[in-house]
Amino acid sequence: MAEEKDSKLEQAKGNVKETVGNATGDKDLEKEGKNDKFAGKAKEKVEQASDKANDAIDNLSDKFKK
Repeated sequence: MAEEKDSKLEQAKGNVKETVGNATGDKDLEKEGKNDKFAGKAKEKVEQASDKANDAIDNLSDKFKK
């Protein structure tokens, strides 16, 4: 759960950087913000996939215990 908050925070920081960079004409800051947003979204997807895999493993383990 903490990882999900981290990825959302990274996306939010990226959005701020992108917006400020766009508003000030700072293309490097804008690009950095886009990269941060992308990285946050990627982390979120990896976390979701990991959670699903762990759930599947738990379900299989429960079936074999019975």
